[in-house]
Amino acid sequence: MWKKGSSEGSDRFEYLQTLVTEFQDTDSDEAREQVLANLANFAYDPKNMEHLRELQVPDLFLDMLTEENDNFVEFGMGGLCNLSMDPECRRVILESRGISLVTNCLSSRREETVLSAITTLMNLATPSSRSEIADPAVLQCMLRFSLSESPRLRSLAAVFLQDCCTAEQAARAERQMTQGRQTAVGIPLPEIPHPEN
Repeated sequence: MWKKGSSEGSDRFEYLQTLVTEFQDTDSDEAREQVLANLANFAYDPKNMEHLRELQVPDLFLDMLTEENDNFVEFGMGGLCNLSMDPECRRVILESRGISLVTNCLSSRREETVLSAITTLMNLATPSSRSEIADPAVLQCMLRFSLSESPRLRSLAAVFLQDCCTAEQAARAERQMTQGRQTAVGIPLPEIPHPEN
């Protein structure tokens, strides 16, 4: 793939730069989706983090979260999920009001997008961001997801509730839900399954 030796870093940067330029220059949604998917995959490799930050790819992914095209949202969310493991990228995402953009993706109809959003929120949890991530609206959403028919969604929501909030916060959010005081404004919550009568 990459040439060995001292030119590897510059070849890598040039290739990623070509992808970003192609994304900006093309009018084809299909081509843009392909480039986004490629960039999201490259965001998984720590060797690419510095180049992706320099090319402002975290901002590109964040921009995708408000697109109408579900594929753009899914690939942008997947890319952010990969980038959010890197401390510098995490800082960029947090400084760009990323938490609210990611939280909005919890209402996606696509399970992959929702799974990436939950994982990203867990990766973004820092001492200073934890209160926003453990917002009652988000916790109510996770409580609902923990009852999902999807094993992946159910498990990930349970991990979120264990790692990103206190038992007291989760219990308070659950009480609010059972009392009908739902605070998950703007997040269409999944249906709570009812046991058969």
